[in-house]
Amino acid sequence: MELLTTNNVWMMVCTALVFFMHLGFSFLEIGLTRQKNTINILFKNVFIICIGLLLYYIGGFNLMYPGFEDGDIGFLKFAGFGIAAPENGMTPEYASGGYTWWTDFLFQGMFAATAATIVSGAVAERIKLGAFMIFTILYVGLVYPIVGSWQWGSGFLSTFKIGEAEGFYDFAGSTLVHSVGGWAAMVAIILLGARIGKYSSEGKPQAIPGHNIPIAAAGVLILWLGWFGFNGGSVLSADPAGTSLVLVTTCLAAAAGGVGAFVLSTILYKNYDLTMFLNGILGGLVGITAGADLMSPNEAVIIGLCAGIIIVLGVALVDKLKLDDPVGAIAVHLICGIWGTIAVGIFGTKAGFDQFMVQGLGVLIVGAFCLITAFVIIFILKKTIGIRVSEKEEIDGLDNHEHGMDAYPDFRINQH
Repeated sequence: MELLTTNNVWMMVCTALVFFMHLGFSFLEIGLTRQKNTINILFKNVFIICIGLLLYYIGGFNLMYPGFEDGDIGFLKFAGFGIAAPENGMTPEYASGGYTWWTDFLFQGMFAATAATIVSGAVAERIKLGAFMIFTILYVGLVYPIVGSWQWGSGFLSTFKIGEAEGFYDFAGSTLVHSVGGWAAMVAIILLGARIGKYSSEGKPQAIPGHNIPIAAAGVLILWLGWFGFNGGSVLSADPAGTSLVLVTTCLAAAAGGVGAFVLSTILYKNYDLTMFLNGILGGLVGITAGADLMSPNEAVIIGLCAGIIIVLGVALVDKLKLDDPVGAIAVHLICGIWGTIAVGIFGTKAGFDQFMVQGLGVLIVGAFCLITAFVIIFILKKTIGIRVSEKEEIDGLDNHEHGMDAYPDFRINQH
């Protein structure tokens, strides 16, 4: 019982750290966007936490962990509405003594909202709040837990075999969390279109500077801290060897990602770009998340460096494709999420061609499902209630039109 208590306390600490990450996402998003949309971004992030937890309680948890049995297809199953602890939910028999059932629910519930938070930053400054809230309810309530059930809920991806590979592997969510949000972000950006002024009449990208880079930097550092819970908690116990290794590989990948991004961006653009540095750190964190428990420190550094390079090239590619992504969500969460998932088949204790193939097919399956579902949801919203604010609302700022508030009423500056 003493071991259960120790494990459970660690898992509750990790739950708190993952919750704290939402402040990091909020800071990052408002820092990299304009002052006139600050309240709108904060409102979306607070809504995501509240509705995400409630949706996970209503049905998400039982959709993600439905109790697939031998012989099930392992694609879709639902264990019922609401939550009620099983008989062994507060005993050492549950989760091999890793934690209690209640802690399990809360920890997983904190993960659930993250996918929608990724989308929030990508569509910032021009999406209708009502449309975003409806999208969040459907995507977090249905799409995320269904995809999660395929792997973490013992669905078909967890048992998918090619040769010696024993199933798809995603330790803490490079694909199941980050790319699930990244695919939806890409669809939303395409259907929304770019912000006014983002591209010149010749089609060249023009910078729209964020209004508070210090807050953006604070957001990244908070996210890095929160990843101690995100990856460290995914060990699902306080096992000293497992948690220590995961925290080391996570931190090394983050540091290497930051260095890789700032060095390459300095070489290419001849300046020390802090925003690239910050996104490089996030790219390293996302990249290591799929295999943090499998990698050596050396491999973690390589994965992080590659992720940092991917960030710089990914941001340039997104701009070239005229996809307006204010916070770099596609490069960070989608492209680095794919890289981290594939890296499990290249580095670490599961490396091998068979595992590489399983990882790649897993990415394709999840990507196809998320692209289709996100497109259906957002396209229907676009054709019914509309997803983009008016030109006047966008120019004046969403804070004024949708909230009737100003984040900095005593510090008005030229926002256009």
